Amino acid sequence: KDVDKPYLAKMTKGFSGADLTEICQRACKLAIRESIDADIKREKEKLKKGAKMDVDDEEDPVPEITKRHFEEAMKFARRSVSDNDIKKYEMFSQTLQQSRGFGTNFRFPDDDLYS
Repeated sequence: KDVDKPYLAKMTKGFSGADLTEICQRACKLAIRESIDADIKREKEKLKKGAKMDVDDEEDPVPEITKRHFEEAMKFARRSVSDNDIKKYEMFSQTLQQSRGFGTNFRFPDDDLYS
């Protein structure tokens, strides 16, 4: 909710899809762990007071992934693809596209030229 996605995109420029997935999964796991820890703490406090244990009647203490979770996840973030690898891929992609024929340069002629 409070995650600045454009800033996150800027800071992860050059990261692969797998790299980005790892960041998101880590942030998600941090939020889940935090929620579980909060549930355990809340249930222990209930038991001390003699209240009955019922996890489902209360709302999730960590209902969403926040900026804080992404900040922690980014501490472990790393690029798995170098700038040189990206250039090689782009050159390969361009070569492959050219070998297929017209590529992106194909255009129909203006109607008035052949009317």
